[in-house]
Amino acid sequence: MKTKSTLFAGLGLLLALASCKHDADTVDPEGPVEKPTAYNLEVPSNFPALPAAPADNPLTNEGVALGRHLFYEKALSLNGTVACASCHKQELAFSDGLAHSVGVNGTTTPRSSMSLANLAWEPKLMWDGGATGLENQARIPIENPVEMHQRLSAGVAKLQATDKYPPLFRKAFGSSTITEANVQKALAQFERTLVSGNSRYDRFRRGNATALSDYEQEGLALFLMHPEGTAATRGGNCKDCHDGDLQTDRMFRNNGLDATLTDLGLGGLTGQATDNGKFRVPSLRNIALTAPYMHDGRFTTLEQVVDHYDQHVARNSPNVDPLLLNASNNGTTNLALTAREKAKIVAFLRTLTDSTFIKDPRFAKP
Repeated sequence: MKTKSTLFAGLGLLLALASCKHDADTVDPEGPVEKPTAYNLEVPSNFPALPAAPADNPLTNEGVALGRHLFYEKALSLNGTVACASCHKQELAFSDGLAHSVGVNGTTTPRSSMSLANLAWEPKLMWDGGATGLENQARIPIENPVEMHQRLSAGVAKLQATDKYPPLFRKAFGSSTITEANVQKALAQFERTLVSGNSRYDRFRRGNATALSDYEQEGLALFLMHPEGTAATRGGNCKDCHDGDLQTDRMFRNNGLDATLTDLGLGGLTGQATDNGKFRVPSLRNIALTAPYMHDGRFTTLEQVVDHYDQHVARNSPNVDPLLLNASNNGTTNLALTAREKAKIVAFLRTLTDSTFIKDPRFAKP
């Protein structure tokens, strides 16, 4: 005769088996998660090798597509009026044309908006190098009180409540539960695809000798030359900082804008007096589209920029870069370029405009 305990044990076993069978037969209502597809990022042949993406955030078609949506998403700002794209407009090579960018409620930033072209090669980001890596940088403008002014966690809650975003996150990262880390990863993926390398200068570098006129090639020669006071070395001293096909040495330098510093730049971040006045050397790619110039947007034209380096470097500025102090075309304390030489340099700078980049539909608002 079976005892009650034996009957209960048997009943429990049957229930457990039934439960297991039910769990095994249950189908995820959202369907199986397919593995994201690797994104094929094409790098111009004259560019250096592309640095590897973080191991935990490889480029995928689904991640890039999600990042593109998020880049244009105003729900990431406090009052739904500002997106990343508000200060980084494609037609302006992902800058905004303002000396000081405008955030929520009309607040203004202390510095100008940098172009986002070719950030995949940049180890340090923002004017003062305040972020290492695109994933880390993505959070900063969202939470900055003078930019988008909203905790990323609040933005995540907004996205989670939509019908649009949970499926996109599921495709990109395997879960409909949206996290702050995955928002940052998706934005970083999209920004890594913003490669600009099809200007007339690039075509010249890749072997098309007629892509630049003789006049523009003379401007390029001046651009490349560090002048040493002789007729054979006349130059504009530009290459010393804007080197290579990326048009930047990725260093932090004081380019002699002011004798008295109101913005410490890198020094404000590191606390080191030797870093005061140093800012990240920006790429000159698409430079004709990204006015106004310098970290505070003080120059509105390329001619003014060239005039600064020619005649107006503040040689007594703290930590002014030595490369600016030991270059002259006549042995004096400035470059002493002729008006025609300066015009040739400006003409060359205009050949760095990549018209395909600013019209590429892959980067436009979805």
